[in-house]
Amino acid sequence: MTETAVLAVLVGLQASGKSTFYRERLADRFEVVSKDLFPRGARGKQARQMRLVEEALTAGRSVAVDNTNPSPEEWRPLVDAGHAHGALVVAYWFPPDLAGALRRNAVRPGRARVPEVGVHATLRRLCRPAPGDGFDTVYDVRFDGRGGFEVAAA
Repeated sequence: MTETAVLAVLVGLQASGKSTFYRERLADRFEVVSKDLFPRGARGKQARQMRLVEEALTAGRSVAVDNTNPSPEEWRPLVDAGHAHGALVVAYWFPPDLAGALRRNAVRPGRARVPEVGVHATLRRLCRPAPGDGFDTVYDVRFDGRGGFEVAAA
């Protein structure tokens, strides 16, 4: 019996811990798709992201989308693609902590640092995902204060 593929959509501010969470909790089971991994000047990043997600799901592989994914406009095409391929679609919600995100962002090296205006712009668009948005499950992810994460079903 083959295992059902999972599409994990990470939702949160820049520097909220999404990439670290992916590396620590998902990397052993999920491929990652992130626009941050595309060349800086690449065009058609959204189309490329969707193509990579579709390729993984078509092959039956689980995939995590590690971007801010702040609103239904960004996550709806992902949710639709996941369900079209029979995947379980889950959201990992990183509740906004603006001060913490700005502090972590400030120590990022070089081009990894996001201009503060970008973090604020994402915060204005940031919506909490819910099952009504098409997710099969939504998890809340928070720092545990010991260098790890607490994950709980929302």
